[in-house]
Amino acid sequence: MLCLCVTAAQAAEPPTAARWSRIPKLYGRITANELGLVINTADPYSVTVGEHYARRRGIPEAQIVRVQLPHRASLTRAEFTALDQAIRSQMPENVNGLALAWVQPYAVDCNSLTSALGMGLQPDVCAHSCAATRASPYANYFGAKPWIVLGLRPAMQLAARSVPAALAMIERGIASDHTLAAGAPEPAVAYLAATPDSNRNVRERLFPPAGPVPGVAGFEVARVRSDALPAMRRTLIYETGLARVPTPLGGEWLPGALADHLTSYGGQLDKPAGEGQMNILDWIDAGATASYGTVSEPCNHVQKFPHPQVLIQAYAQGLSALEAYWHSVGWPAQGVFVGEPLAAPFAPVPAPVATP
Repeated sequence: MLCLCVTAAQAAEPPTAARWSRIPKLYGRITANELGLVINTADPYSVTVGEHYARRRGIPEAQIVRVQLPHRASLTRAEFTALDQAIRSQMPENVNGLALAWVQPYAVDCNSLTSALGMGLQPDVCAHSCAATRASPYANYFGAKPWIVLGLRPAMQLAARSVPAALAMIERGIASDHTLAAGAPEPAVAYLAATPDSNRNVRERLFPPAGPVPGVAGFEVARVRSDALPAMRRTLIYETGLARVPTPLGGEWLPGALADHLTSYGGQLDKPAGEGQMNILDWIDAGATASYGTVSEPCNHVQKFPHPQVLIQAYAQGLSALEAYWHSVGWPAQGVFVGEPLAAPFAPVPAPVATP
């Protein structure tokens, strides 16, 4: 097993003062009319959660693909190819993102399933999982039609440890919509936690300065330390770097909250709570609405994990959790995205339709 260790180039980098690097304007948002849903009919969890999600989010029946998959952590390449072909052949061309209604499978060899379906399988990852992987073209795409423009569909798993937990996660996503579009009397907070774990604290150099998010009403950054956390209130984003985050996780979670920790195996969704490195489903259990973690040893390339500034700014521009998380990861081959894809607290309230 390889260690999650600092590369020589990273170790040589001088510290820099925290500052914002503004990302370009992102246009549009994937909604239920552009989201495809995939249900595994061989998995009772998938059927229950998927059918519930379709009803609650109003996913058109034409955008639901039903397949049969084995209930295990990883698909073989042949099984993945069959799944990929089924989705490509049955999904309408207007579908620009995918919701996968299951917990397992979450991998294909050393790739995550969300990445393999989203931007293609990278078979060489297992040969050296600490190497650079293919850059995501989505990271530099600024529209809401990635399938039409890039041939890429960002994917997210509706994963939780139980059906009730998944249904609660879905409700949090729905409850989040438009809630922060006009600001709030008390700001939502992005907590960015520096940690004493030097191998997993590499994102600290990407943390923006504490204070208001530029150009966004009612959203601010709090830079904190994992060994001296304040009482965390109105948490919308929480990013840290630890193999196991001490409980309780966070405090008051807002609907639509995103949370992740930089470690090697957080995306191995079949691992029980408390076993080995912390599973990202712990964040869902705690009250987050979406998360991200890797399924195979990535080493600590920051490109393989969510970039805090990109995540904050993409979400604040009104994008969904699916889009904000995918925009924030430059090399997502090994990372699994989980949560309620359409959660969008900063999305503008739709204008009323005029009646004739």
